Amino acid sequence: MTSPQTPPAVHNSLHLDAEALYGALLNGVRRLIQHPETVLVGVWSGGAWLAERLARDLAMSLPHGVISSALHRDDFSSRGMASTTDATHLPFEVEGRHIILIDDVLYTGRTTRAVINELFDFGRPSSVTLAVLVDRGARQLPIEPAFSAARITLPEDQRVSLDRAEDGHFQFHFSRV
Repeated sequence: MTSPQTPPAVHNSLHLDAEALYGALLNGVRRLIQHPETVLVGVWSGGAWLAERLARDLAMSLPHGVISSALHRDDFSSRGMASTTDATHLPFEVEGRHIILIDDVLYTGRTTRAVINELFDFGRPSSVTLAVLVDRGARQLPIEPAFSAARITLPEDQRVSLDRAEDGHFQFHFSRV
């Protein structure tokens, strides 16, 4: 007599080495810099951490900026208003500037749309190029990164975000919604 077989456990966990992917992002962003006046702008918060480290590692001559999507979100009812601690800080003129927008995770494209709207509140850049650490697909808007260090697929109810340890090293955090 045979007993019913139990299927092997399915693990929905994905291991991503954030530091290795950062190395790929560093090389990708290096190739995207076409003009000496290019600046990096990180999307609050994971993208801001990445832009800060990229600017240092690339020895950028101009300071990096931080941009928030809070004022241009289209989902206040589900997310609520963000605190003022994630305010936009752009220590350079946006008008005519070549900007590389840095984010940790690209998903629907809605955050990218919101930060581009915020960016244009400060002037009209010459160009905006998007580079991300992880592209998880499932776009709701026609937004595509010029560079992504990794492309992954996750169930809709799973989130991935970048964390930064006290020593500055990156790691990913996965959670269920």
